[in-house]
Amino acid sequence: MAKRDFYEILGVAKTASSDEIRKAYRNKAIQFHPDKNPGDKSAEDKFKEAAEAYDILSDADKRARYDRHGHAGVDGMGSGGAGGFQGMDMDDILRRFGFDSDDIFGEFFGGGRRRGGNGGGRPRGERGSNLRIKVKMTLEEIATGVNKKIKVRKQVVCNTCSGSGARDQGSVENCGTCRGSGMVNRVTQTPFGMMQTAVQCPACSGSGQLIKSPCNVCKGDGRTFGEDMIEVDIPAGVHEGIQLSMAGRGNAGAKGGQPGDLLITVEEAPHDHFAREGNNIIHELFLNFADAALGSKIEVPTLDGQARITVPPGTQSGKIFRLKDKGLPGLQSYQRGDLLIHVNVWTPKKLNDEEHKLLEKLRDMPNFKPNPGKDDKGFFDKVKDMFG
Repeated sequence: MAKRDFYEILGVAKTASSDEIRKAYRNKAIQFHPDKNPGDKSAEDKFKEAAEAYDILSDADKRARYDRHGHAGVDGMGSGGAGGFQGMDMDDILRRFGFDSDDIFGEFFGGGRRRGGNGGGRPRGERGSNLRIKVKMTLEEIATGVNKKIKVRKQVVCNTCSGSGARDQGSVENCGTCRGSGMVNRVTQTPFGMMQTAVQCPACSGSGQLIKSPCNVCKGDGRTFGEDMIEVDIPAGVHEGIQLSMAGRGNAGAKGGQPGDLLITVEEAPHDHFAREGNNIIHELFLNFADAALGSKIEVPTLDGQARITVPPGTQSGKIFRLKDKGLPGLQSYQRGDLLIHVNVWTPKKLNDEEHKLLEKLRDMPNFKPNPGKDDKGFFDKVKDMFG
């Protein structure tokens, strides 16, 4: 079945601003969220369909590609379609796009959300903040993907009170402001008259409880600073600046609240032999004059070892040899870039007497006079020809 147009899914025009797209997605998320449509599989599918549309249209580069080429232009750039959100909690999807689920539902549905089928149980504590780290990767690691173990310092659940913030069970009592519900009513004036909504209780931060005797270690917060060893699977084909997310691996929440997410930004380490251009890698090969004039067999480095290339006689500086599929893989695709060998004919900087005499003899010989032809193009022209 053909995919629906992303603009149609969100109900916006192709000229819609980023604010209009964000507002439209927010409305769709509220309309089709499973908490409002319990047991409705079609609503869940539409929720994820709207998430896929927003994932593309909220990013300027992805949106431009989609506008030019349609779905084919962004295949592999988003979350892999609506199916790419399978296995993700609906709140995790909202948080991925910077929305706070509790604020959305407190404002539009009067609070009292159901969590995990517990019949409207009270919210717990305060959600932890996201944790951001940078991971440096070599081109070899990017070529194959890698599993990295990273030690991070962050807020963790207090071992002494197990995150409750209380010294003992008897130190906890129901909040007198919200009477243990975690929510209080707020009345606001709107163009349609007075409107009453349920919001998080400010006295207990929505926990429904107050602590009389705080934990001696965390002082009632439920968290302490500690270290966590995190194992990260980074896929092949990532690039500088791409951000990966691990739900629930960020800072612990206060007083038993949900943890934040871990956001991992990829950094590319400089390489001794290669420069990167998209999924292609470029190697600068320096040839001595004799090898370029007479021809030679030369070994060049690749990401997975050495390769031997044939340099034909009369090779000019600027010549590009192309080793197909020796570059980097595309992220979420089977296409692989190439290794481009850019030839530089090395001119000696110092000559001894014998070398000087030999070159003096060669200087005025007919074949040593520059005689460029139509095939002797510059570097950029050759790159255009190669990929044009």
